[in-house]
Amino acid sequence: MKSDSKTLIGAGFLIPFILITSCFALWGFANDITNPMVKAFSKIFRMSVTEGALVQVAFYGGYFAMAFPAAVFIRRYSYKAGVMLGLGLYAIGAFLFFPARMIGEYYPFLIAYFILTCGLSVLETSCNPYILAMGPASTATRRLNMAQSFNPMGSLLGMYIAMNFIQNRLNPLDTTQRATLDNAAFEAVKSTDLDVLIAPYLTIGLVILLMLLLIRFVKIPSCGDSSHEINFTATLKRIFSITRYREGVIAQFFYVGVQIMCWTFIIQYGTRVFMNEGMTEQAAEVLSQKYNIVAMVLFCASRFICTFLLRYLNPGRLLAILASLGAILTLCVIFIDGVWGLYCLVGVSGAMSLMFPTIYGIALDGLGDDAKFGAAGLIMAILGGSVLPPLQASIIDMGNIYGFPAVNLSFILPFICFIVIITYGIRTR
Repeated sequence: MKSDSKTLIGAGFLIPFILITSCFALWGFANDITNPMVKAFSKIFRMSVTEGALVQVAFYGGYFAMAFPAAVFIRRYSYKAGVMLGLGLYAIGAFLFFPARMIGEYYPFLIAYFILTCGLSVLETSCNPYILAMGPASTATRRLNMAQSFNPMGSLLGMYIAMNFIQNRLNPLDTTQRATLDNAAFEAVKSTDLDVLIAPYLTIGLVILLMLLLIRFVKIPSCGDSSHEINFTATLKRIFSITRYREGVIAQFFYVGVQIMCWTFIIQYGTRVFMNEGMTEQAAEVLSQKYNIVAMVLFCASRFICTFLLRYLNPGRLLAILASLGAILTLCVIFIDGVWGLYCLVGVSGAMSLMFPTIYGIALDGLGDDAKFGAAGLIMAILGGSVLPPLQASIIDMGNIYGFPAVNLSFILPFICFIVIITYGIRTR
C-alpha cells in the first residue's frame, strides 16, 4: 500500500472501496425513508407526535444495542464478516414488515425497525473503520468523508420513495377527520394505509439480499484485521482514557440528535407553515417533504464541497465553523416564523454535512486495531437519534407555549446540540 500523503485509496482497494461505499447509500436510504414515518404512523394509528416518535426510539435504539456486540464479532472474524452480518439483519428487519402488517398493530413495526437497525449498527461499525483503513492514515478523514458523501444519495432516494410511494398514496383524510371515524371505518383506512407503507420496505429487503450475495462472492482484501484477540474491558479503558475519543463520543451523540431532529420535524414545521396558508394537511405534508429533499440535496452538495476544503483546513476548525453556522440558522428557525424560518431549517442541512464523518475521523485517529471497538462507541452515540427526538416531540405536542408556536420553540434542542459540537471542534482544531 502506498504511504504517500496524497494517496486517497490504497493499492488493490478500489473495488472493495466502491462496494463498501455503496453500503453507505443503503443505510442512508433506511434512515431517511424512516424520518417521515413518524408523521405517517401518527396518522395511521391515530397517535400523538410523541407516540409516533417511538419509531425513532426503536430505530436508533437498535444502533445502541448492537454496536459493541458488533465490535466483538468484527474483532473475532473480520470487517467483511461484519458487513455480511449487518446486511443480513437489515434484510430480516425489512421483511418483518410483512408479519407486522398482518398483525395490524403499531408495536410489531417497532420490533421490525429495531432488528433492521441492529443490522445497520453492525454495518456502520464495520464499514466506517474499514474505509479509514483502506489507505494512508494521513488521508483517512478525507477518505471517510468521500465515502460518506454517498450516504445522502441513498437518503435522497429514501425521501423520494417516502414522498411518492407512501405519503402521496396514504388516504387523504387528515388527523382531525381520522379522529371522527368509527372503529370499522378506521380499521378499513388503516389496513389500506399499511399496505401502502410496507411495500418499499419489502422491496429494499430484496435489494439488500442481492448486495449481500455480491459481497459474499467478491474477494475483499483483509485490512486492519491483524488482531483477533478480544480483551473487552482493557480495550475500553484504553480508548476512553483518550480525551479526543471520549469527547468525540459525546459530540457524536449530540450531532446525530440534531440531524434526526432537523430532518424528522421539518415535516411538522413545514406542515404548520403551509396549513396556515390554507393548504390541506396532506398537501402540506407532501410539500414539506419536498423541502426535506431540498435540504438533503444541499447536505449532499455541501459534503462534497467540505471534503474538498479538508485538503486545506484542519478538520476541527472546519467543524467548529460549520457548527457555528448551524447554531445561527437554528436560532433563525426559532424566531423567524413562516416560510423564511423553513428556509433557515433547510439551510441547517448544509452546515451539518461534514459533521458525522469528521467527528468520527478525529475521534478514531491513531487508535489502530482498537478502532474496531472505538467505532462501536461512536455508533452507540447514534443513540442521540433515539433520545432527543422524543424530547422535541413532547415540546411540539404542547401546541403553543405562552402564544409562541411550540414547533418553533422545540428547535432550542438542536441549538444546544450545535453548541456542544462547536466546543468539540474548537478543542480539536
